[in-house]
Amino acid sequence: MKKISLIAIFFFFYQCNKDDVINKPFINDLSTEFVKTIGGTKNDVLQSVVKTTNDGYAILGYTQSNDFDITGKTNESFDFWVMKYASDDTLIWQKTFGGSDDDRGVDIITTNDGGFALIGYSKSTDIDVSKNAGAHDFWVIKLTENGNISWQKTFGFSGTDIGATILQNSDNGFLVTGVLDVTASNGQGKAKTTQKKHAGGDVWAIKLNSNGTLIWSSFFGGSFTDTPFGAIQTEDNSYIIAASSDSKDFNISNNKGTYDFWILKISDEGNLIWEKSFGGSEIDEPRGITKTNDGNFVVVGNTRSLDKDVTSNNGGADLWMLKISTEGNKIWQKTFGGTSFDVGNSIFRTQDNCFIIAGNSRSEDENFTNKGQNDAWILKVDSSGNKMWQKFVGGSQNEFLFDAIELNDRSIIAVGESNSADLDIKENKGFSDALLIKTK
Repeated sequence: MKKISLIAIFFFFYQCNKDDVINKPFINDLSTEFVKTIGGTKNDVLQSVVKTTNDGYAILGYTQSNDFDITGKTNESFDFWVMKYASDDTLIWQKTFGGSDDDRGVDIITTNDGGFALIGYSKSTDIDVSKNAGAHDFWVIKLTENGNISWQKTFGFSGTDIGATILQNSDNGFLVTGVLDVTASNGQGKAKTTQKKHAGGDVWAIKLNSNGTLIWSSFFGGSFTDTPFGAIQTEDNSYIIAASSDSKDFNISNNKGTYDFWILKISDEGNLIWEKSFGGSEIDEPRGITKTNDGNFVVVGNTRSLDKDVTSNNGGADLWMLKISTEGNKIWQKTFGGTSFDVGNSIFRTQDNCFIIAGNSRSEDENFTNKGQNDAWILKVDSSGNKMWQKFVGGSQNEFLFDAIELNDRSIIAVGESNSADLDIKENKGFSDALLIKTK
């Protein structure tokens, strides 16, 4: 891989927290410390990564395998899969959690007691899973620092309810979000039963106390599909949720096209404060949200539009980055991509107040070096949305990244999945392997 020159390193020390930064160098590649594929002979995927208290990191995904790198698992159903690494990238422990059916981990956070909280969805009713109310339920697990279950809870009704995000709030409880099958639940899932029943899949927000006991639940959306992909707590102890929506009724007041970036703010009691839609006449879907150093928010995802809120599009789909104020007003927007399909799946604010974005790219034109069907794509942008550098990792098949973080030493850990066994990807053990990349 190409190394960064000393001149480029010098320029990297420009501060990113100034909105008028200009003339940043654009670097098309960075040095890679490692590219690893982890898994067994079935399907193995990493979805989320978080920094740990020992300057290492922990990763959540799911695995169908029970051989090679997967330990302590006997069946071939999907299970939550958690790995904890030390600061020197040594594996400290790995654990799988689930039952005899379909259980998949989606999001992991560190908790104030040094442990972890996980969310995903479960179809099981045995082994680690205490109950199931329908096709799939939200499954929330609280782990100790050593990866032992402190408690686990399922939430759902008779339909397919898919857990997506978790955060620990200021009172040491948790806010979890996901998709509620409102049609199947017949309107259950909302404390205020006087509101009209929606249909389809809605954004379902649940507040739990520190022991996982339900405090309230409420759903938001319209008659079609409304899906959350990120949530953060605000300074006034409310919550901002980044969702996609193709609805035009009930809680959605201004749909721009098909799917939009739908951003909603709810109170600590589960009431809707405001909601805003952003996008164009085509499909626009967010995948992550983070706070900025100036107290606002940046949302990242992808767009197929070239009108209304989207001012440029280079191909089939572009990564779309949107900055909004605390009131939900657009501050600026940027698109990144080539002539094919390029998407962003997560965003992380770095120590220098820039942003790391993880996604995947299919483009093969200027500044894009696609090696196969889809390449893993990491890019860094400054606080004004200007691209600083990007990196592609891939083989002749498909590589996807779903999350990336910056560690304390400023190295970057990115996670996803891989189907290749050539070029940048040296080994494939099964159908899909977990993909782990470290770069600096």
